Amino acid sequence: MPLVADKIFGIHAQAMMLRSQRAEVLAANLANADTPGYKARDVDFSQIFATAQGGQTLAPVHLKLGSAGHISSHQRGAGSLPLHYRNPMQPSLDGNTVETQVEQAAFTQNALRYQASLRFAEGRAGSLLTAIRGE
Repeated sequence: MPLVADKIFGIHAQAMMLRSQRAEVLAANLANADTPGYKARDVDFSQIFATAQGGQTLAPVHLKLGSAGHISSHQRGAGSLPLHYRNPMQPSLDGNTVETQVEQAAFTQNALRYQASLRFAEGRAGSLLTAIRGE
């Protein structure tokens, strides 16, 4: 079925899947904006998308758990994405590297691009329905 979706929707099906996973990572950063020692993470979307377009599969990232109470990376939605730590422009005293404005801007940009891909996919589906109906 994914091959049919790729043929019909092109790159937009993969882009929406990757963008939704990136949204989870950015939302986790925002949720931990006040957590001391939390390190903001992000995904290099262009690198991942180029890998996905080339037909290569992404190797899962498994983070080492420091405590039994930590959530493992494979239980999270973005466990298959290679995550990078974000370098803060202004480091905080408590070691948290989340900069709320940067995260909000990245989240908004990601959401807008997701919506653009969704609109392209909807347009393609509408065109196919029109062709099937013979209108």
